[in-house]
Amino acid sequence: MITVVDYDPAWPDRFEALRKEYAKALEAASVPVISIEHVGSTSVPGLAAKPIIDCDIVVAEHDVEAATDVLIGLGFSPLGELGIPQRWAFKEPARLAGTNTYVIVDGALSLRNHLAVRDILRADEELRDQYAAVKKRVGATAADIDDYGRGKNAMVQAILAAAGLTDAERASIDSNQVPSHDEVPR
Repeated sequence: MITVVDYDPAWPDRFEALRKEYAKALEAASVPVISIEHVGSTSVPGLAAKPIIDCDIVVAEHDVEAATDVLIGLGFSPLGELGIPQRWAFKEPARLAGTNTYVIVDGALSLRNHLAVRDILRADEELRDQYAAVKKRVGATAADIDDYGRGKNAMVQAILAAAGLTDAERASIDSNQVPSHDEVPR
């Protein structure tokens, strides 16, 4: 079972605290940042979600290493791309439990994926509610997080289509070879 809860109005404040911490550390290290985005289901008002705040730190490709070094300095452990090109994942330190943080290249398909899902669900209440119902149903029966992802995939593909991603872009996202969570170092 995967815990999916009703929207919590405190989620934007949790993101803002993370954004400020990341921005301050990146600025202190002179790492240029294009944006720090609240993505994932907690970024959509009214959407049920796993209570985990997802952050994309968007940088130019040549600044990925410097941004990674800053996150390591904040206590994160780098996990690599994990099968998603131009998006680097990190294991959060204990003090930031309940967060997922990524360094992502500006313009990357993975960023466009995150922003498209967020933006279409913010704009389309009916689609948001359909997705919430799927998340709750699948979360209640999923054996693990990988099963949960597979159970939502058809709905996510419909959301991406509604957001205007092309067939080729959606196929590319669908074919990402993300390792099982059992295979990811902890």
